[in-house]
Amino acid sequence: MRFAFNTRRVVRPVSAFAAAVAVSGCTTDILNVATPNVIAESALGGSAGATTLRNGAVMDFIVAYSGTQDGYVVSSGNLGDEIQTTDTFADRYATDQRAATDLLGGATNTAYENLQKARAGLASSIVKWKAVKTASAAVNDSLAEMYAVRAFSETAFGEGFCSGVPFSRVLESGDFEYGQPLTNAQMFSTALATADSALASATGTNVRSLASLAKGRILLNQGQYAQAAAAVAGVATSYKYVLSHSIATTRQNNGIWQATFVSGSRYNVGTAEGTNGIDYLVTPADPRVPWVPSSRIGFDGTSLNLPHQQKYTSQAAPFTLADGIEARLIEAEAKLGSATASTQAERDAMVAALNTLRATGLATAIAPLTSPTTHAAAVDMVFKERAFWLWLTGHRLGDMRRLVNQYGRAANTVFPVGTMRYRNAQYGTRTSLIVPVREKNNPNFNGCAD
Repeated sequence: MRFAFNTRRVVRPVSAFAAAVAVSGCTTDILNVATPNVIAESALGGSAGATTLRNGAVMDFIVAYSGTQDGYVVSSGNLGDEIQTTDTFADRYATDQRAATDLLGGATNTAYENLQKARAGLASSIVKWKAVKTASAAVNDSLAEMYAVRAFSETAFGEGFCSGVPFSRVLESGDFEYGQPLTNAQMFSTALATADSALASATGTNVRSLASLAKGRILLNQGQYAQAAAAVAGVATSYKYVLSHSIATTRQNNGIWQATFVSGSRYNVGTAEGTNGIDYLVTPADPRVPWVPSSRIGFDGTSLNLPHQQKYTSQAAPFTLADGIEARLIEAEAKLGSATASTQAERDAMVAALNTLRATGLATAIAPLTSPTTHAAAVDMVFKERAFWLWLTGHRLGDMRRLVNQYGRAANTVFPVGTMRYRNAQYGTRTSLIVPVREKNNPNFNGCAD
């Protein structure tokens, strides 16, 4: 399943006063040319207008998640152990260093603000869609798709950001309503309700699979392992929901490519970062983490011989938001039965599920795993498998935080520590992305609650 757009939505209100103002001394209409990228509110009524809003809102999500060099996938990978910065700007370095503050701005703002724009836009588009569209299977599936994508945006806040994020909204009247700060648990509860709305509207297998994966991912974040496995049981292993990118404009480019592939890029794919980071760039390359050596130089001019990731090799490289591989990984983790203990039979069942995926999830099978004999080793195994299968897809930071919050690991055994590779500085202690200081325009928000 693929969602693709080649247009940019710009919606601005056109006031009656502005329309009535004439150019002093002019008797011709030559200056009264409509701005080509501005859509008047009056043009957004009815069914066609609702479709325009929907398309724009989903495109905003694509930009926020896998677009721009500071999108959610890149920024969360930079705080985690997938990506390291090769930039000279403090905002990117501080995130990589686990020491970001809300005053930095720049890249710190980009992922948060774009994701909020997408989330709020999808919420408004859903209201408009329900008000003007005539119910049918296709209309209901489009509504379900909007709900599902919104659930992914809400989930990203819960997985990636600190506790205290508010979800503000624009009311049907056009008034702005400031949201109340939400804990991470409340963000996941909100996302789960949105995913359930998607499932309630879905009629087709494709969109139902997307909504099911959203729900399974959320339930996993809530520690409801058996329920998460049940939610994704009907998703085919071959299923994919793809976000399309394009060379048409920079807005439509794949942001992971822009961040990690081109010469002079601001980021680089990492490996064995800060002692604890997973060694992704093994030799020979694991087929799930494709890369090749290169002589590429980072933006700072001092980061040399940077590896070339081979997962996103062009501006138009597609991005998989959710797929059947993830469904099988959720099921495998659920077979452990608990975050604190497991029997050997449960560990064997987990490994059997992982080995089935290793045998069938790629064009060429990879070697099977051997069953671990302790619960800790089983947890290490399933999370490493998730890290490889879901590399550079926006899952890793949430998984690292789950290891701390659900599985009781100390943060300094999960997140990078010690001296940074491309900078003579020590890692800090932050385990979540920061909420920008501009959110303090919201009178309800007083900063990260944790």
